[in-house]
Amino acid sequence: MPLRLIFMGTPDFSVPTLLELVAHGHEIAAVYTRAPKPGGRRGLQLQPTPVEEAARKLGIPVLTPKTLKTPEALEEFRAFDADAAVVVAYGMILPQAILDAPKLGCYNLHASLLPRWRGAAPINRAIMAGDAESGVMVMKMDVGLDTGDVAMAERLPITDTMTARDLHDRLSRLGADLMVRAMAALERGGLQLKTQSEDGVTYAAKIDKAEARIDWSKPARAVLRHIHGLSPFPGAWAELENARVKILHCELAKGAGAPGEVLDDLLTIACGEGAIRIIELQREGKARMQAADFLRGVPLKAGAKFT
Repeated sequence: MPLRLIFMGTPDFSVPTLLELVAHGHEIAAVYTRAPKPGGRRGLQLQPTPVEEAARKLGIPVLTPKTLKTPEALEEFRAFDADAAVVVAYGMILPQAILDAPKLGCYNLHASLLPRWRGAAPINRAIMAGDAESGVMVMKMDVGLDTGDVAMAERLPITDTMTARDLHDRLSRLGADLMVRAMAALERGGLQLKTQSEDGVTYAAKIDKAEARIDWSKPARAVLRHIHGLSPFPGAWAELENARVKILHCELAKGAGAPGEVLDDLLTIACGEGAIRIIELQREGKARMQAADFLRGVPLKAGAKFT
């Protein structure tokens, strides 16, 4: 028999899992997501989350509580009489009473190879740290920060061409398939859990905009991974002729010079060791563009400098 589920998620990363669970016949009793926030061109119109938009198209009831810690919230949650809850980037802490409410527990899809990169920004941190691989894991939730027992995992190599958006999109699709398989195993009573190791624990702190400025004194590969780990948001940046420029995509290149120095007319930039070549960037207040288009409007000669 298909499971009766509560789905809890907020950003676009969560949507493929919701759609796959529905496509595989599970009954979604309700969707929990964050409340709409002001947005639109003037910032005045309330914008529903990607998960709310998807749920309403599917005709699934949507709830946007500000807290899950009240008796009323718990009673409402229990009233759905769910077999399990599936949580994908919900963005709100689940208290113990909520975790205990579904008959079979609450299961989280996390975008890292736990226990590495517990916390808020595992995709960005994995790229920025130079990790060779990432992945997704299904975990039975407890009250700790991503400390629950792990059920299933899928791994994915991280290449130097991948931005955070690239890895996000691939893990989102991979995770949707993994969660469907996990729920199928749970349905037939065959989902096996393994306690997380306490060896190799790292924490993926939320990205602070203060981290976004590029340090050109670092080796080229570290600069590249910093740029790609923050692309497209918040975007790693440097100053060029007193104007802020976000660099969104780059590649390793040959060359040497003072850190931040423009080495040629192809936007090759010297780092502490080696160099990178900028592929895509965005001037402050402008749309993102390819390096060739940028150079047509802002011709740079060797010797110019990013700071």
